[in-house]
Amino acid sequence: MVRILRLPRVVHILQMGFFDKFFNREKKEDLDKGLEKTKEGFFGKIARAVAGKSTVDEEVLDEVEAALIAADVGLDTTVKIIERMEARVARDKYVNTDELNNLLRDEIVQLLGENNTTDAEDFDIPAGKKPYILLVIGVNGVGKTTTIGKLASQFQQRGHKVVLGAADTFRAAAVDQLKIWSERVGCDFYSKGMNADPAAVAYETTQYALENGCDVAIIDTAGRLHNKVNLMQELGKIHRSIEKKLPGAPHDVLLVLDASTGQNAFEQARHFTEVAPITALALTKLDGTAKGGVAIGISDQFKIPIRYIGVGERIDQLQIFNKRAFVESLFAQ
Repeated sequence: MVRILRLPRVVHILQMGFFDKFFNREKKEDLDKGLEKTKEGFFGKIARAVAGKSTVDEEVLDEVEAALIAADVGLDTTVKIIERMEARVARDKYVNTDELNNLLRDEIVQLLGENNTTDAEDFDIPAGKKPYILLVIGVNGVGKTTTIGKLASQFQQRGHKVVLGAADTFRAAAVDQLKIWSERVGCDFYSKGMNADPAAVAYETTQYALENGCDVAIIDTAGRLHNKVNLMQELGKIHRSIEKKLPGAPHDVLLVLDASTGQNAFEQARHFTEVAPITALALTKLDGTAKGGVAIGISDQFKIPIRYIGVGERIDQLQIFNKRAFVESLFAQ
């Protein structure tokens, strides 16, 4: 049985001028607070590394390496950063410890810049792609449904009409949670209930978006990794069904990862990239972990842009990942 829920769209009561005036400052404050735990652990180790030192030597770099690994930047990316720093120190001949933070910051910004991360500041949809079809995947418990709800809210606030498609039909809770988010946000909702064919739900959500003038369709999918063959087949079927209805769609496949799981997030990314054409990442729960360095490592290792980060529980605390803002916040004293 098809259940369609259409609700009044949220009225954005703030005038845009007022919103723009304060939004960037509030975003920066949220980001600074969200990275506090990572910053405390990371820079505590670096401070101890440079205590009593006048120059950046091999011992200091060893301590910086340990700090990067502890922040879950990952071994391969850490080695890359340290090798670049060693080259800089050798080239410049003399680098004092006061310059260490600037050197490390520059290398991380450059690294993120090489991995297709953007400095976008707003939630918008790609030009010429209406409806914009966003397929969301990720294992259970990473904050996938919450991320979808927050995305819907952000898109709605910018004047886009949104529909959420409940294609995670293997868990009744997933369908119910998505419906609750649609009610909270005030967007449309499409479901065929539990145990329905996910590909059929994806197809019909796309059709619903086309027929009802939606700008964005966000489709939730099951997060199961226990059998990669079945997962690959299921995601492939969903892709084909969407493209059959709207050639060129889905326009993005977003993988949601829990930053607080550290190296486990790397493993999830590795498994999912083997079976699905991931085009963007969302990192959740950065505010609850000292492992925020996972953003740097995952971006580097998988060459997939991080598009969104979660820095708090509020509905507006899902941010566009801005590499410069992220690094500046990480290094802010």
